[in-house]
Amino acid sequence: MSIEHFGVKIAVYPGSFDPVTNGHLDIIRRSAKVFDKLVVAVLNNSSKNPLFTVEERVELLRKVTSDLPNVEIDSFRDLLVNYMKKKNAHLIVRGLRAVSDFEYELQMASTNQKLDENIETFFMTSTPKYSYLSSSIVKEIARFHGPVVDLVPDVVDKAMQAKFEKAMS
Repeated sequence: MSIEHFGVKIAVYPGSFDPVTNGHLDIIRRSAKVFDKLVVAVLNNSSKNPLFTVEERVELLRKVTSDLPNVEIDSFRDLLVNYMKKKNAHLIVRGLRAVSDFEYELQMASTNQKLDENIETFFMTSTPKYSYLSSSIVKEIARFHGPVVDLVPDVVDKAMQAKFEKAMS
């Protein structure tokens, strides 16, 4: 199936984004250049213990993407393929930091295509300067008051500082 089959190219970039990092933002900015519309979809995963609520993550993403007119921020708690149908989207964007990400991402892409044969996954490799970066690493550094200013947007850095200061009091 060719990409022309899809008409308006609406892509969904799903993730927990807890917190959104400069690596995520790099993938968002680059994907926004490729697709007509990019929906950044925050997964509401009740099995995890996130630092930020879904609403806080959505708001942070809205702030850091406010200059991208074709980017929409949303959240979901359903199967991704069901969410894709609601958004009339057929394209998933996934970032790959290292070879170790590929096996899991390939498994997810194959599963999504098995659930809906019209779903395609586009893998975008991280810019090398963000290839080591993960939300978990950022939270760990910030938890111990390490500098994360080069790892996350400024608004996210301030939000994390506020979270950890509140936790300490």
